[in-house]
Amino acid sequence: MTPVSMSEEEFSKHLNTKFRVRAEAPRPVELELVEVKGWTTRPEEREKMERFSLTFLGPADIYMPQQTYTLEHERMGALEIFLVPVGRDERGFQYQAVFNFFKKSDK
Repeated sequence: MTPVSMSEEEFSKHLNTKFRVRAEAPRPVELELVEVKGWTTRPEEREKMERFSLTFLGPADIYMPQQTYTLEHERMGALEIFLVPVGRDERGFQYQAVFNFFKKSDK
């Protein structure tokens, strides 16, 4: 499988889909991508930077501490993503990943 770009645009294509987490847990854990939020506001930044966050919703009965996890997605493949628990409600735990990096130049 060809590596997929970790970009706001690519993750937006997979909003509301499931990512399987490689984690030690009593049962397999899946997270649903529930929000992709861009943070780049100026057009000149968009050409050079990737600045966005992802919010995932996980099960209510399994808490995952802050750390880097391997997430597997049927279309995106395996991705190493640092997740931070940011909340909990009746649906489950919410986790956030924040991306802020320079885009690779095609030159």
